[in-house]
Amino acid sequence: MIRTLDDLDAEGVAVGVRIDINSPVSGGELADDARLRAHVDTLAELLDRGARVAILAHQGRPGGDDFARLAAHADRLDELLDHPVDYCDATFSSAARDRVAALDVGEAVVLENTRFYAEEYMEFDPERAANTHLVEGLAPALDVYLNDAFAAAHRSQPSLVGFPTRLPSYAGRVMERELDVLGAIEETPTPRVYVLGGAKVGDSIGVARSVLERDLADTVLTAGVVGNVCLLAGGAELGNATAEFVYDAGYWDEIDRAGDLLDAHDEITVPEDVAVERDGARHEVSVADLPAEIDAPAKDVGSRTIAAYGEVIENAGTVILNGPAGVFEEEAFAEGTRGLYEAATRAEQSIVGGGDTAAAVRRLGIEGFDHISTGGGAALTLLTGDALPAVEALR
Repeated sequence: MIRTLDDLDAEGVAVGVRIDINSPVSGGELADDARLRAHVDTLAELLDRGARVAILAHQGRPGGDDFARLAAHADRLDELLDHPVDYCDATFSSAARDRVAALDVGEAVVLENTRFYAEEYMEFDPERAANTHLVEGLAPALDVYLNDAFAAAHRSQPSLVGFPTRLPSYAGRVMERELDVLGAIEETPTPRVYVLGGAKVGDSIGVARSVLERDLADTVLTAGVVGNVCLLAGGAELGNATAEFVYDAGYWDEIDRAGDLLDAHDEITVPEDVAVERDGARHEVSVADLPAEIDAPAKDVGSRTIAAYGEVIENAGTVILNGPAGVFEEEAFAEGTRGLYEAATRAEQSIVGGGDTAAAVRRLGIEGFDHISTGGGAALTLLTGDALPAVEALR
């Protein structure tokens, strides 16, 4: 059993809240605050109920352009919440503990980027994580721990799995909603349709195999690079440019895995036509007519595939979207992603699998989904039936 905010008497309590506000950063400023806004409900509820909130989060990876301090995140949360949010440039030192101790009821402080410390970029089992400097140093300043970072729940890092060993622990509202939806896919209306696109071929093949073997999917529609790999696995001649892209991206070995899956399951559908770039414009080609006379990589599914897939999606009891249908960042090749996603909003229930999928939804301005996940990798892990380390730690 996982305790939630409903089980917490928050008045005056020092709560360590792990959230995932890892965001695009440009010139030291936040370029997108979607992940911060996702946690506003959890933080506002805690502060409204008189908690003293210490916020733990990461930003970027060591050496990356987005590896930054959390001062800008604290400023934005201060704007989003009706309670004061401060920033502390320490995470588990005496300075951090003193700042948490100084919090009044209804106040929050954002502690420094957890990944500034080498331990946080490593994975441990909960018992070892509880003995890291980060957890040992900060836990004495906290009364309870609350994890709302679903997007990072597939990792086993100290700030995610170490505190529940030392402190009473709870799930935040984001974590609770994600587990209620993605953790209970088998209870959603049927027919259940999975749309697997994007470029994470290995992950998508793993999802397809899992949901088909567990009878969770009535139909699996493939698109994007995943669709191209499945077409190659089925013997389609997509031309040298597409084949070279698949090879250079390291997906060549996935063709055999996709072939085995296609042989075992007739519930998988591959595109009928694709869109390539010719003379700077979109040009659609039937798969039966490939390779095209101008050898260019397939950047989107074509109109016939959009129409056929759209009909299946609209008539679904539940549709789960994971990955775009093409290079949606280029307007000429956004038609497939836009068409399939808009069709999904007309299904009985629609679920967006987070990560690149959620980014495509925001970029294309499509609304009307029942659930948009905050996590890409975590959502995939749940959909493949595997356990999430941070969730297991809460149990």
